[in-house]
Amino acid sequence: MSDNVYRTIKVTGSSTESVADAIRKGVAATGKSVEKVEWFEVTSIRGHVTDGTVEHFQVTMDIGHQVTAE
Repeated sequence: MSDNVYRTIKVTGSSTESVADAIRKGVAATGKSVEKVEWFEVTSIRGHVTDGTVEHFQVTMDIGHQVTAE
């Protein structure tokens, strides 16, 4: 295992489809503005319910990206 240094960013992905889709969207969006995204850790899951039906999933996660010397 290498001796890398990581920075973490807290993001919340959302989806009307599923928790997994919310995670994928959050990681993908972060990857568009941050280089070397390498891992994520889910810290909370919540959602919106209307008339007994889940309408929206929100997943908050810490996303780790490698810090590189500039």
